[in-house]
Amino acid sequence: MTSAIAEAREFDVTLPDGRTLHAFEAGDPSGTLCIFHHGTPTSGVISGRTAEVAAQKGIRVVSYDRAGYGGSSRNPKRRVADVAADIAVLADTCGVDRFRTWGNSGGGPHVLACAALLGPRMIAAASVASVAPFDANGLDFLAGMGQHNLNEFSAAIEGEAPLRAYLEKARREVLSTTPESLHQSMESLLPPVDRRVLTGDRAVAALASMTHGLRDGIDGWTDDDLAFAKPWGFDVDGIDVPVLVLQGGMDLMVPVAHGEWLAARSDRITSWLCPEEGHLSMDSKLAELFEWLLEQA
Repeated sequence: MTSAIAEAREFDVTLPDGRTLHAFEAGDPSGTLCIFHHGTPTSGVISGRTAEVAAQKGIRVVSYDRAGYGGSSRNPKRRVADVAADIAVLADTCGVDRFRTWGNSGGGPHVLACAALLGPRMIAAASVASVAPFDANGLDFLAGMGQHNLNEFSAAIEGEAPLRAYLEKARREVLSTTPESLHQSMESLLPPVDRRVLTGDRAVAALASMTHGLRDGIDGWTDDDLAFAKPWGFDVDGIDVPVLVLQGGMDLMVPVAHGEWLAARSDRITSWLCPEEGHLSMDSKLAELFEWLLEQA
């Protein structure tokens, strides 16, 4: 029987500037390396389902806590682009030169950073339910978001102090909730299709990931939101490796217009726009996502 949380190997990587990057490994240990970028505000904790599907597909999953989350040191004032250097060191530690990567939600921009900046080291990348750049030409960034995300990004636009005040309260709510009540705390962000999947082991895994990520505070969450609300430090149009963009049409966390905008940026981008899916329900595409990544050479 699959458990909610994978039995992952955990390890720390010391980065060139002295920071620590905390990482997890599960799936097929002799399989193809795929590095996972977690959402906001979660962590690198690997769900049992992800590990099971990865093992079935011959994939070695390595995930990590983004800077400021869980066991990873903070990187103050980081840009989205800064993740690429951390991932290059993580791949080196894994003993792999060329690799594949994927991520969801707040991990999506970081996937795109690796695709844009790591050049020949990247074989392929998949971004699930990612926001587009805040300054994206022709996109109303906030349009269609649920009230929780409208409040959060509005605070991020105002600056670090109001954002921290908002997120400290949100963190207290996360740490006081239960898997059974998690969907209630996210009500404005969940269309019916997402409410249906945020139960049982899925809710247990989601809450465990958030609890680990926020265990020492909101630095990672704060820095993610500030990074999303300013220039990313790279041009999505310049991506020159195969990228898959997946987006649900019912998504209230990241509205479909974000995925449509990203999909139109480069002829190297393949899009799977799924009208009946939400944000969390896109996890149902995981096996197909892995298959797509493995097909890219």
